[in-house]
Amino acid sequence: MEIAGTDALIMERMTKVISDVLKPGSQPITLDKRFKEDLGADSLDVVSLLMALEEEFHTQISDEEAARFTTVGAAFDYVKVKAAQKAS
Repeated sequence: MEIAGTDALIMERMTKVISDVLKPGSQPITLDKRFKEDLGADSLDVVSLLMALEEEFHTQISDEEAARFTTVGAAFDYVKVKAAQKAS
C-alpha cells in the first residue's frame, strides 16, 4: 500500500508499526511520546523502527531525516509530508 489516506489512517498504521517493533506494553502511543525516553527504544530499536516505517510507507528515510525522529509526532509529520508529495 502506498502512502495515502487521512491523518487518522496514517497514525493507525504508524501505531501498529511502532507497537510491533518497540512493544511498549500498556504505554499509549501518542504524538508527544519520545522513542527512547518514553517508549524505551535503544539505538538498535530505532534503526529497526525506521526500516519498518520505510517498508510500511514505501519511502526512504535519510540518516539526516532520521536524526530528527525523536518523537512519534516528528515521524508522523514526516510521513504526512511524504503522503502529500505522493498525492500531488
